Amino acid sequence: MDDQPDFIVRRALPSVARIARHVSAAIALGALSLGLAAGSVAQAGVPLPVVAETTGIPSLAAVVKRIAPSVVIIEGRGRLVAKPGTKQQAGKGFALAAGNEIHTFGSGVVFDARRGFIITNNHIIDHADEITVKLTDGRALSARRVGADPETDVAVIQVRADGLTELPFGNSDRLEVGDFVFAIGNPPPIGQTVSAGIVSGLHRANVGIGPYEDFIQTDAAIYPGHSGGALVDLRGDLVGINTAFIAVGKSNPGTGFAIPINMARALVDQMLEFGDIRRGALGFTYDDFPSARPHDLAGAVVRAVDPQSAAERAGLKPGDLVIEVGGTPVRDAADLQIRLALLRAGEVAELAVSRPGGTLTVRAEMAEREPAARSR
Repeated sequence: MDDQPDFIVRRALPSVARIARHVSAAIALGALSLGLAAGSVAQAGVPLPVVAETTGIPSLAAVVKRIAPSVVIIEGRGRLVAKPGTKQQAGKGFALAAGNEIHTFGSGVVFDARRGFIITNNHIIDHADEITVKLTDGRALSARRVGADPETDVAVIQVRADGLTELPFGNSDRLEVGDFVFAIGNPPPIGQTVSAGIVSGLHRANVGIGPYEDFIQTDAAIYPGHSGGALVDLRGDLVGINTAFIAVGKSNPGTGFAIPINMARALVDQMLEFGDIRRGALGFTYDDFPSARPHDLAGAVVRAVDPQSAAERAGLKPGDLVIEVGGTPVRDAADLQIRLALLRAGEVAELAVSRPGGTLTVRAEMAEREPAARSR
């Protein structure tokens, strides 16, 4: 018998079948899905610092009470339509119901109370024709899709309501491994849940969720229903959007992933201004610097430059080492890929490039990316 653990990356999104089922049966199925996906409870095993001592006991209660109303439940209802001659398949995290109708659950975070804007994961609303937001005070509101980006799994929706509570954006670039954080989400049928832990890792890629990965890893337990919920620092600022966890067999070992809020915020700004994400391309390929690099060098090496591309017009050459984008150092090829992915077509990418003889600044306008293109 193979006793090796079965590692599975799971979206933190439960689903229930809808057609011809009593509501209680749907709730029971949601509970079953939660148990199968989460398994045992992940324990952070780290003593939390003193945050509030109003009762003489160290507690996070004060900050949680203040920000919890900003984390909402999101339900999506829609239908998957198969193309002629193709086999109908559900996307990750979905369960098909009779008639191909879907019913998804997740979380979202209010970041602009006056205008009713909520950030969440794209996979919660991807196939939803109807989106409902449920607040902690019991209100159920209809929401509209503002913008979504499947490649980073970030989306924005909007509701019209008074009395919303917003969660301020923090600065995920300041996070360090070992910082205390807590996750807030809405696993059904339990309801809003808060879990605490630390930042276990930064800049995690190769998780298998999408082409642009730069995740915060945390052992603050993330369960189905936490997708789109908040990863918060001890100041009560939003530092990440909970997205997925790695399951070993049927258990949740406490390996969760959140999209850094600085990355998400750059995408949100585009969605609010333009309604979508229109990534550009420069027309060059790159790779990590050789492992034998000097300790004081970091960046991504240009491998090839497409003829007549924006990169060629800007003067990039094979062998160049891209060390900065917009004045911020580049760690490696994965980091450069994320930085360029956050630039919209028409924007100017300012690259600091090291080549024999010195360092120079290259400015290149992001060109329109071809729809099927996957090149960098």
